[in-house]
Amino acid sequence: MGNRLFHFTLIILLVLLSVTLTAPTEAKTIKLNYSIFFPASHVQCQAGMEWAKTINEKSGGKVDITVFPGGTLTPAPQTYDSVVKGIADIGMSCFAYTRGRFPVMEAADLPLGYPNGITASKVVNDFYTAIHPEELADVKVLYLHAHGPGLLHTGKPVTTLDDLKGMKIRSTGLSAKIVKALGGVPVAMSQGDTYESLKKGVVEGTFGPMEVLKGWRQGEVIKSTTECTSIGYTTTMYVVMNLDKWNSLPEEIQALFEETSRQAIKNHGLAWDEADAAGREYTLSLGNSIVQLSDEQTALWNDKVQTVIDDYITAAKEKNLSGKKYVDTLRDLLKK
Repeated sequence: MGNRLFHFTLIILLVLLSVTLTAPTEAKTIKLNYSIFFPASHVQCQAGMEWAKTINEKSGGKVDITVFPGGTLTPAPQTYDSVVKGIADIGMSCFAYTRGRFPVMEAADLPLGYPNGITASKVVNDFYTAIHPEELADVKVLYLHAHGPGLLHTGKPVTTLDDLKGMKIRSTGLSAKIVKALGGVPVAMSQGDTYESLKKGVVEGTFGPMEVLKGWRQGEVIKSTTECTSIGYTTTMYVVMNLDKWNSLPEEIQALFEETSRQAIKNHGLAWDEADAAGREYTLSLGNSIVQLSDEQTALWNDKVQTVIDDYITAAKEKNLSGKKYVDTLRDLLKK
């Protein structure tokens, strides 16, 4: 009886062990963190969060992305390096916040007359695909997006170059060179610091798309916008992933990221344009003015900022980069 019980028990244990060894292993959830410099309330942060949510849902919960908005994980100027080092798995910020670090992508921010956010977002992605700059080889570029035409927002109306002369204007990257070319004094700072600086008079104005007037509440601390669309520049924003993290992802998950990111380009571009429209409505509701440049002033402003484009081409050549090729590529893409 004892032997039978022993053998029976042994058989049961072997069966259970066999079932355990042959049972499919439950897939481990891929957990990633995502640093976004926009505040949580900003439409571009919300677009980034929607992208993360879509990947989670389409992966059947296999990918879980935790978003840290408002620069709470990494400050805006340090986001790219934080992704390279693996502090952030994914990061969204501006190339312009680290001037000189991305000389090829700087071309995309030149005052080439971007008409709106959807065009700018498509152009900068096509430019990256066409050039594939080595300066971004240490990350996986998921996608880029860019705002509509950057305009001048000030405490007092600016309708001529004489009005702008000597004014301290918040600007970043190449927009700082635009300010200087127009006779203003560029002051570098991130969007997160601009509201208080305008309020306290540290700067007298800011260059940015219409959306900043509502999205960053800057309409509360300016009085006038100069609609200088003929020199419309953009600011290119990146969404990048740590290269080791990317390479560790299964192929089907990588394909999901690629597919979702392609759709995100359009989503962000449309969000920029909707935010510009909301910013225009918001600033007018506060009693602020929107002034147009005369034809004569438009020609003068265009002539002044052409030096920014020429200087970029010259500086790029000194770094053995094809600045003229980059500008020509962007202009061709804009025509399309």
